[in-house]
Amino acid sequence: MKIDRLRRRREKRASHGRIGLGRVILMALLVLGTVLGVALATSYQSVTADLPDIDEMQPVGLGQNSRIYDRNGKILGYIAGVTNRTEIPLARIPVDLREATVAIEDKRFYEHGGVDWVRIVGAAVRNAMDSGGLRQGGSTITMQLVKNLYDPDAPRDFSQKIREAHLAQEVERRFTKDQILAKYLNGVFYGQNSVGVQAASLTYFDKPVWAINLPQAALLAGLPQAPSAYNPFVNPKDATTRRNVVLQEMADQGHITQAEADEAKASDLLLKRGRTYERKREGYFFDYVRQELIDRYGEQRVQNGGLAVRTTIDPRLQRAAEQAIAGNLGQEGDPAAAVVLIDARTGYIRAMATSREYGKDSQFNYAAQARRQPGSTFKTFVLTRAIADGINPYSTVYDSRPIDINDPRWGPIQVATYSNSYRGAVPISQATLASDNTVYIQMTLDVGPERVVDIAKKMGVQSDLPVVPSIGLGSGEVTPLEMAAAYAPLANGGFRVKPIAMTDLGTGIPKGDLATPKRTRVFQDGVAYEVTRILRDNVTSGTGGAANIAPNVAGKTGTTDDYTDAWFVGYTPR
Repeated sequence: MKIDRLRRRREKRASHGRIGLGRVILMALLVLGTVLGVALATSYQSVTADLPDIDEMQPVGLGQNSRIYDRNGKILGYIAGVTNRTEIPLARIPVDLREATVAIEDKRFYEHGGVDWVRIVGAAVRNAMDSGGLRQGGSTITMQLVKNLYDPDAPRDFSQKIREAHLAQEVERRFTKDQILAKYLNGVFYGQNSVGVQAASLTYFDKPVWAINLPQAALLAGLPQAPSAYNPFVNPKDATTRRNVVLQEMADQGHITQAEADEAKASDLLLKRGRTYERKREGYFFDYVRQELIDRYGEQRVQNGGLAVRTTIDPRLQRAAEQAIAGNLGQEGDPAAAVVLIDARTGYIRAMATSREYGKDSQFNYAAQARRQPGSTFKTFVLTRAIADGINPYSTVYDSRPIDINDPRWGPIQVATYSNSYRGAVPISQATLASDNTVYIQMTLDVGPERVVDIAKKMGVQSDLPVVPSIGLGSGEVTPLEMAAAYAPLANGGFRVKPIAMTDLGTGIPKGDLATPKRTRVFQDGVAYEVTRILRDNVTSGTGGAANIAPNVAGKTGTTDDYTDAWFVGYTPR
């Protein structure tokens, strides 16, 4: 009996001791909570006293990739930046992804006014009891948005948390919950250079975000907390664990059933490395447009400005140009070839093709960058200059003979025909059909090499040209793009047009800021008519016979020594 009473007294004292210890812990927590509450209030007043109104603060421009399209609106590719981002409306973001994000990042998102005080105090208590330091976060989605948009480089200390809390409440008063969530989902970093859910989905799954399923949505929702640690390409096991945590949170909070969560957890990661931001169609033309944009607007604006660039390239004509090259010079070991097609009325570049596979053989654009001697195609500028000066190409006769002149202005000049055969007295028109070098060197000397250069420049040649007699035979170096543009005045009655690759940039830059078609008269339409008449005969009866594949084609061939380069520049007059 005595033993039982002693046992009961000990148990009673132990019980009182446990109750007493519980009361002490409870009192300590209450005191700690009170102290923290006072400290928070004091800190809040101190930190926010001098904060500007959020309307006075400039949000960080997140930017997004610019896109380049063909003339029909089909995308050619994205211009790469430091990060990839494509903004989309909330309506295109799956409900699963929205709910997964709220579940794992801020489960009381729709209940608080920007700050989850319960979460902040709880995090502060846990951190205080764990030797100090703000290791457990209390940031809401709105607070994270504030950090990303207004203070991305601020130090991560307690004062900054208070600052974010204050600004978050300002944001909540100005935007709806849906607007805040949309801004967050379009602006948070998901790893792999991807900012926003669309870029992340294209990167991890190679599909737009509206096409992903529940387990994929959960995977994305789990990435922002630690994008590198949970990168599924690098750490698939950790990524799977994190995804499953998100799925369980969704089930616990009633967004999905437990059965749905379990089924999704059993799923593979369903990864497919996307190349959307790397892939290009018409790579040479794409790079040409990109460089033109950078030259005009600067690299930063082009990479991050979100431009939607409508170009002039015509897919049908581009395919035709590529097929023409492949059918003639498409074999390994063949010389490099290039084709440029320009609309002579507007200057719009409709095709730009080369024989080299972009990114494999080279990224050098033979159509726009390769400066080569154009050979006899340059005789057209001599002919145009002569006719513009009033010389009749049918009655004016030159002597087709070997040329050996020692001119003090130019030094020794020796010119022969390719075949070493000569025609004697021959009108300019016939000399053109035969592409007679000896006649054209005499014509160049008569009209003046400097005036040949002048007319070539006025018609559209941009490259520096030597002012020498041999310029009339094509001794300068030009690009195919320049030559296509320079023949355009012959096709449209004497008006020069500048090559144009873009017609619209979408939002952000007025359409009028682009180079719109501008026609500048270089010579009278009668000059264009007479030159075209001779160049048409050249196609039907002269050296350009291979181009006689359609009515009214006019043009001129050109070859350089040892067939190093071979050209044809032609057009159909309007």
